[in-house]
Amino acid sequence: MKDMPQQTEAVLTEIEALQTRATENLRATLAPDGKIDPALLEQHQHAAHALSWLATYVESLKQISAWAGRVSGPIEDLITRIAFGEYLTQIAGGILMSQNEFARLSDLGVSWTPSEAAQAMMSGNTPAARAELARLIADNRGSATFGASGLDEDLEMIRDQFRRWADNKVVPHAHEWHLKDELIPMEIIEELAELGVFGLTIPEELGGLGMSKAAMVVVSEELSRGYIGVGSLGTRSEIAAELIIGGGTDAQKEHWLPKLASGEILPTAVFTEPNTGSDLGSLRTRAVKDGDNWKVTGNKTWITHAARTHIMTLLARTDPETTDYRGLSMFIAEKTPGSDEDPFPTPGMTGGEIEVLGYRGMKEYELGFDGFEVKGENLLGGVTGQGFKQLMQTFESARIQTAARAIGVAQNALELGLQYALDRKQFGKSLIEFPRVADKLAMMAVEITIARQLTYFSAWEKDHGHRCDLEAGMAKLLGARVAWACADNALQIHGGNGFALEYQISRVLCDARILNIFEGAAEIQAQVIARRLLG
Repeated sequence: MKDMPQQTEAVLTEIEALQTRATENLRATLAPDGKIDPALLEQHQHAAHALSWLATYVESLKQISAWAGRVSGPIEDLITRIAFGEYLTQIAGGILMSQNEFARLSDLGVSWTPSEAAQAMMSGNTPAARAELARLIADNRGSATFGASGLDEDLEMIRDQFRRWADNKVVPHAHEWHLKDELIPMEIIEELAELGVFGLTIPEELGGLGMSKAAMVVVSEELSRGYIGVGSLGTRSEIAAELIIGGGTDAQKEHWLPKLASGEILPTAVFTEPNTGSDLGSLRTRAVKDGDNWKVTGNKTWITHAARTHIMTLLARTDPETTDYRGLSMFIAEKTPGSDEDPFPTPGMTGGEIEVLGYRGMKEYELGFDGFEVKGENLLGGVTGQGFKQLMQTFESARIQTAARAIGVAQNALELGLQYALDRKQFGKSLIEFPRVADKLAMMAVEITIARQLTYFSAWEKDHGHRCDLEAGMAKLLGARVAWACADNALQIHGGNGFALEYQISRVLCDARILNIFEGAAEIQAQVIARRLLG
């Protein structure tokens, strides 16, 4: 887009003004007295979520424009032109929120007559452009990404290191781990610890590498490209470290963070309960003071990697008089790692595996606590009633990291689809020579780049001390949709073979599906974004 920077800037200003009109219009409906009415927000939920998607598309195009100003080349130019052409057209006609739900401007009570400049950019997504992009990415399939990332040399060195490691140590085995429903081998976890993955963003003085969130994104992306289970191992440590850094006492930081960073201890996050889902304020698991310590009773579900971990960041209700988030406290609950024969040997704790379609390498569990003991010194921050606030402080990093995992899964799907389209012959030619196949591959590359740049921007904002819950939420919302679309389209390229368990794309499809659910389901994520936009 370097040949028309003024035109691009004018179009961005145009759609930002459209978003402002839509926001003001919806605010008048949902906040007639100046404050959002929860009942009205629920009644007009589709419109609120439509606003979230509109804002996500506007921010996405801003970040693609910024990326286009930093990079150059035929692939980058085509991606930018197609991105603007497609997303502007969707803004005008309907943004895909899910397979059968659309966000339309009419939902927001506004209309848009694109300017001549906008109409010219909307014409950028042509069959010829997509065919040329598909040809170029086929020629460059050995590249780490299709199109320059726009990151600095140090981050690209990190990408190269972890891509090579994942290709050597993860990719040859990931599908077997999935098919056999096996835990990721401890040797892999030990190597990740040696590489510094578990202490990537922990300060150096506390045993970590002290690196940026941008580095965390690149590492998560490349590991997840190998296998989402491996890319997600670092998520547990990232959440635990964020909780302790943000809410822990000095003694807790000095004791736990070096052990987390080295991989000496493995953590798991124990928040969700049966029948509560995303409504964390309604948790019923309770912790009762017993001398200097606490006794925990209740049930938790969808706890990832629970069996062989050493500590749990455990959210429980310490004030029985409350029924909302104000009575919750966070604990660093110690446990004994289990074995296949005895997964939960710690007294007061039981558990059972939840069998799942994908995302299998760490396994999911239901947990039961009955008088489970937690040391008094392990109340996070040493003060009760702060648990929900402490957890909220981790959401930005967790969602940035999840967006990065989504990009890795999407990239894996694209590479599998591309290789199959090149190798498979039908009617005397490779599948990639058929326009509908080439279209799929081109649009995968475009949307992965959009989601990637939005995620990098979120990480940049975090690294510079800016509030970025909005940007992180958008990155996660879009990244999850893109991962699922890429996996689904790559399987379609495989045809019937894609439905066979022996083909890797069948695993990637299952793994991609969870991204729209965990770390905030798409609907919850859109609701959170809408509240921020309208607040």
